[in-house]
Amino acid sequence: MTNKEGEMSNIVTTRATKIPEHLKQLFGDNRAKSAPQARLVFALDATASRQPTWDLASSLTDKMFGAIADGRLNIQLNYFRGHSEFVSSRWISSGPALSNLMRSVTCLAGLTQIEKVIAHIEKENVISKIAAAVFVGDACEEIPEHLYRAAKRLDHVPLFLFQENADEQLARVFKTIADITGGAYSRFDAGSAQRLADLLRAVAAFAVGGRDALIAQNSDAARLLLTQVRK
Repeated sequence: MTNKEGEMSNIVTTRATKIPEHLKQLFGDNRAKSAPQARLVFALDATASRQPTWDLASSLTDKMFGAIADGRLNIQLNYFRGHSEFVSSRWISSGPALSNLMRSVTCLAGLTQIEKVIAHIEKENVISKIAAAVFVGDACEEIPEHLYRAAKRLDHVPLFLFQENADEQLARVFKTIADITGGAYSRFDAGSAQRLADLLRAVAAFAVGGRDALIAQNSDAARLLLTQVRK
């Protein structure tokens, strides 16, 4: 590991670590300073198998949120990697800032921590209302019933789960969580960058304007989500 990589690892694994000045605008206090905008939690699996998709998502974030946000959306990046590392950024309202943050992260081998993601969404929703949450992943190594119990504790936060592969058992888990929370589920593959971008853009629109915004977007991704969301 290079000195630079070691520095980044220390930054993201502990709150007590001194944060370099150039990163203070991205990492720090997770509490929103003011919350006039809609809030969206954007969570990803950053274990080793995810690096190609992480790079893909990083390249899409400007387009994904830029046109939608326009000062109306705050986004918090969450990811897990390794065997116990779970990281949350501060709230971000800039697509380029989110892209830069994502490009600073390297995926590491480890196990999934989806229950931590759901528990974190629950905690943030208590601080200030979360309009929607997204999770992108390709595996679940946890007990599904534990995830379902955690999902039931979310207070009207629709969770949108996007699966990269065709594993049927994983699809059942993701679909169940989406159904419990009133969100939606879809698959994509590593070669379908546009599909992932469209899905994420549709969720951003939903977070800002609800079902009416999805109807107005009038894309295939928006129509897919409209068939599932209950809000």
